[in-house]
Amino acid sequence: MPRPVIDRIMTMRLPLCKDNFATIINVLAPTMTNPDENKEAVYNQLTSVLSGIPHTDKLLLIGDFIARIGRENDKWPMVMGKHGIEKCNFNGELLLALCSEFQLIVKNTMFKQKYERNTTWMHPRSRHWHMIDFIITRCRGEDGHPRYSSHAWS
Repeated sequence: MPRPVIDRIMTMRLPLCKDNFATIINVLAPTMTNPDENKEAVYNQLTSVLSGIPHTDKLLLIGDFIARIGRENDKWPMVMGKHGIEKCNFNGELLLALCSEFQLIVKNTMFKQKYERNTTWMHPRSRHWHMIDFIITRCRGEDGHPRYSSHAWS
């Protein structure tokens, strides 16, 4: 059953088989026009939620993070692949730092896609498309070491 954490974060823990579970977290981050304190408050709450998830659970963090994480994967090689777009913004820095802290990887950036398939929102004034919605999973293997794979449930 879905469980609201705050008005911008919802979680659901699903039984898979035996003692295996999947936790799904859906996030709607504050828009760029919100004060930085509001954005940081959501990320602090998300940090608290992630801290409470058993390490054995499969994890799927999805949502509209209103974040641009850019394409500079050399700064965040354990967090994102080589197929990001644009430049990073404040929300992107918050998201990448969170992913780094919890050994998460932004799956959207792992695969080369056509530009129009990577983007999810068009700015109303500039009419420029951005990637702001993300699918994020754990990036570590059973042994606790970082691992990269194309599987959504890594």
